[in-house]
Amino acid sequence: MGRDSLGEFEHQVLLAILRLGKETYSVPIVQELEDRAGREVTQAAVFIVLRRLEEKGLLRSRMEEGDAESVRVRRYFRLTALGMRRLRESRRALLGLWDGITAELDGV
Repeated sequence: MGRDSLGEFEHQVLLAILRLGKETYSVPIVQELEDRAGREVTQAAVFIVLRRLEEKGLLRSRMEEGDAESVRVRRYFRLTALGMRRLRESRRALLGLWDGITAELDGV
C-alpha cells in the first residue's frame, strides 16, 4: 500500500469524522465507530490513525484549552479538501467494484 492509499481503519475514521460534522475529537469518533461499524476500538488506536491521517494531509487539527470546569485539553480534527477528495475517490471506486454483485452476496 502506498502513502496515498487508505487502509480500512483509516477509511472508517474519516467516515466517522464526516458523519460527526465539522470537527470532533477522539472520544466521539470511538463511539461512532463502535456504534456504526460494530467494532471495539481503543482511543489510542484512533488517535494513532488521526495523527497518521493528519501527516497525509487528510485532516487538520487544533488544540483547545479546557474551561474553568474542565482542565482537559482536547485536539479537534476536521477533514481537509484533500481528505474529502480521497473519500469521494474511494467511494467511486468501491461502488464500481460492488456494482452487479449483490445477487452473489445474497445467494440469489
